[in-house]
Amino acid sequence: MAENRKKWIQQQIKDKQTYLGIELGSTRIKSVLVANDFQPIASGEHEWANRLEDGVWTYSLTDIWKGLQESYRKMADQVKENYQMELTEIGAMGFSAMMHGYLAFDQDNELLVPFRTWRNAMTEEAEKKLTQAFNFNIPQRWSIAHLYQAMLNREEHLDKIDFFTTLAGYVHWQLTEEKVLGIGDASGMFPIDSQTKDYDERYLLDFKQLAKDEGFDLDLQQLLPTVKVAGELAGTLTEKGAKLLDPTGTLKTGIPICAPEGDAGTGMVATNSVLPRTGNVSAGTSVFAMIVLEEALKNVHPEIDIVTTPTGEQVAMVHANNCSTEIDAWVRIFKEFTSQLNLDIDLPTIYAALFNTSRDANPDGGGLLAYGYHSGENITKMPVGRPLFARTPDASFNLGNFMRTQLLTAFGALRIGMTILEDEAVEIDQLVAHGGIFKTPEIAQEILAAAMKTPVTVMETAGEGGAWGMAVLAAYLNNNLTNKPLSLPNFLTHQVFQADKGVTIEASQASIEGYDVFIQRYLEGLPIEKLAGELLYTNN
Repeated sequence: MAENRKKWIQQQIKDKQTYLGIELGSTRIKSVLVANDFQPIASGEHEWANRLEDGVWTYSLTDIWKGLQESYRKMADQVKENYQMELTEIGAMGFSAMMHGYLAFDQDNELLVPFRTWRNAMTEEAEKKLTQAFNFNIPQRWSIAHLYQAMLNREEHLDKIDFFTTLAGYVHWQLTEEKVLGIGDASGMFPIDSQTKDYDERYLLDFKQLAKDEGFDLDLQQLLPTVKVAGELAGTLTEKGAKLLDPTGTLKTGIPICAPEGDAGTGMVATNSVLPRTGNVSAGTSVFAMIVLEEALKNVHPEIDIVTTPTGEQVAMVHANNCSTEIDAWVRIFKEFTSQLNLDIDLPTIYAALFNTSRDANPDGGGLLAYGYHSGENITKMPVGRPLFARTPDASFNLGNFMRTQLLTAFGALRIGMTILEDEAVEIDQLVAHGGIFKTPEIAQEILAAAMKTPVTVMETAGEGGAWGMAVLAAYLNNNLTNKPLSLPNFLTHQVFQADKGVTIEASQASIEGYDVFIQRYLEGLPIEKLAGELLYTNN
């Protein structure tokens, strides 16, 4: 690092011109600290995984705080090592996490049932009844679907429920004592009215009647977190919160904290995709495309969520539960193989080597077929996880085709959902992708461009993902507190992304045609029991 740059960063830290974003993703908790130029100056990570306990995908509260503390500590240690300074104060901070799910608490702030994450496909009855009653799609993973399913199941904990929220909302509450939620994350709990920037009154009344029909008399709005939009102060770090995040006691209290957001919202910010006709694809354990709408969709589609930007504009979200988990599993197998040969090759090198083999592969994967379903997949009506790789004896089976097939299928369910938006005549001027799968230059980006049939841009910060986007939202809060407030699109375009235009790739015609061939094979293989056999499919 140049000495001038180092001195400038040291001054930024001293002047509280740094902004922290922490995102709790499905497989890692990442902390990113940025300076006033929005470039990362320190980061920390903690790897974790959900567990299947009694049929429920969950994380424990202990795991949440252990992971947050380790991620923060690694970031703070990096600040101390690189800049010889203790991180005691920060200009502003914010927390984001995977959306949806169900964290329910009683009046004593005790968790009533284990955290039910977005990954659970256990609310089908609620999904159908709510969607029909609202004439608005309510997917299984939405928080309101979990609450209503608990009513349908007559679960005992509902007698004690006082508050329910998302993972980001829970973390923010514990650090600030404020029961609030960013509007983007809130839109994955319950439908939002983009005019009032609050929960939709029509559906609140509809739900009150549905609950009463099941014998529950409750005020849903009192149970839900208060909605905040980007740029609004959502609380400050309390003494308890500071010790929760940094048990060493180094971090001071009083730091402004912006509204907690979901990973969809931070993805929009990280890709400057908050205006109509812009969109982004966020790829990780799951994958989703977010397209900001010019006008409401004409029809209700079970494959399409209607959520919002961090400032409340309507967004069509195509969400697939599975993306890169199966790729990660195969990479670990190759890592084991290299270890057996006594070769010390790190995972990033193995990822890059395997991804690059796909450059010379057949555009359609050589006739191979795979489904990376580690959990149920709503778009293709797959109720449970069943990762599968299949081929005919005469298929072109080599490493390049194998890896290309894994990459092609990572976006398979997403591609199916996107055809619905094409039929709705939704226009996209700009599509930006981010997530770890894009760290190896061009490979996954080109395949995604073929799947989406539109050019795809990847920013330099693509690998930083949502944590960086959350740090930008914290910086946006600071700007609105200390300067003349700007709209979020203006702030992103003229301050954050002024110099970073990213790298754009347009898929070749051969790649587009190859993806079309693959997706036809993918569709013909559904439902999976046709390939895997009834026993494999039904045996849990």
